[in-house]
Amino acid sequence: MDFDDIKDNIPFSSPVEPVKLTLDSEFQFDCHPGVSCFTACCRNINIQLTPYDIVRLKQRLELSSSDFVARYTVPFEMDHHGLPGLNLLTKSGTRECVFLADEGCSVYPNRPAACRYYAFGSMAVRPKDSAVVEDVFFLVKEPHCHGHEEQKKQTVREYRSAQGVDRYDDANREWRDVIIKKRSGGPTIGAPSERSMQLFDMCSYDMDSFREFVQTPGFCDLFEIGDAEMRSLLEDDEALLRFAMRFLKQTLFGERSIALREGARERRIEERREAWRKRRDAEVARHKAEKENLLREEQQQFRADAGDDDPG
Repeated sequence: MDFDDIKDNIPFSSPVEPVKLTLDSEFQFDCHPGVSCFTACCRNINIQLTPYDIVRLKQRLELSSSDFVARYTVPFEMDHHGLPGLNLLTKSGTRECVFLADEGCSVYPNRPAACRYYAFGSMAVRPKDSAVVEDVFFLVKEPHCHGHEEQKKQTVREYRSAQGVDRYDDANREWRDVIIKKRSGGPTIGAPSERSMQLFDMCSYDMDSFREFVQTPGFCDLFEIGDAEMRSLLEDDEALLRFAMRFLKQTLFGERSIALREGARERRIEERREAWRKRRDAEVARHKAEKENLLREEQQQFRADAGDDDPG
């Protein structure tokens, strides 16, 4: 889909200014405590969190991933298949950001990417007849925002650098690609399995559980991970996030970037075959037992109907 197709479908009342911007496009905007609308945008939020947002915020608050998600996020479904997403929590009964304090953002150095982008936005667009995903930028002009009246002029590139957006985009790029690949599969691919949804959720939002996962015997027996790389995964959340996206792409789309141990695939297939055989035998035994119980009950009922109380 091209940007022209997208902008033609923007509602008339949308705050999005339907002009495609490049990194070198110049716009007029500034935000600082002296602007009359300062923090107004924080009082009416709908912020989707990215994996790197969660890494930065959970580090800032010295929480585990699962604790941060439980305390400060609200789950939602990103598509009709139920792909899991997370929104930032708001204060009870309001649309106000849970991290908004009297002096402003209480987690400002670690604020989410969506906050850093405001007041312009970005979307990933794959042009027609192209396999390349492009970043498209556009202005967002909401009535409450007076930052557009400030005299400061800057390019998109300069603004992104000042806001630290580049680092966030780089960290989230592979995650974005996973979502685009999933959506590009189309209806012929069918709904993702429950297992793939669980892996997506863990790799996207729970680095601490994923760190435990990569240390399990099953994972280590299957994948060839060097000692130096494993140390990095155990010590560095950002390195672990990048590895998690490689793992997702390999697991969901067959993009081989993590080496398998020699013979590991064959051993795993054999282990699964044996597990399938045991499950099948157990299922057969269960059905056999159910039929025997049913037959025994029918015989007992027949004897009772015939007036024969002798179980022999």
